Amino acid sequence: MNNSWVTGIVRNFDDMDGVGVIDSPDTPGGCWCHYSKIDIPGRKTLLAGQSVRFTFEDEVEQDGFVFRAQRVQPSP
Repeated sequence: MNNSWVTGIVRNFDDMDGVGVIDSPDTPGGCWCHYSKIDIPGRKTLLAGQSVRFTFEDEVEQDGFVFRAQRVQPSP
């Protein structure tokens, strides 16, 4: 698990399924993200192209991804 914050760009996010992918040099191939890990008040969603910071765990198997977000926040 990586407890350090890294930056990335949201590749996509499906509001109906509540899942998406964040791209970052620290997570080659993309980092799977579930809405429950988004750390914002109100509606938990992300927009394609949005800059975020996040922590993640690696060596997981989640819908074809080996990285899974643990905490996601919009970049300041």
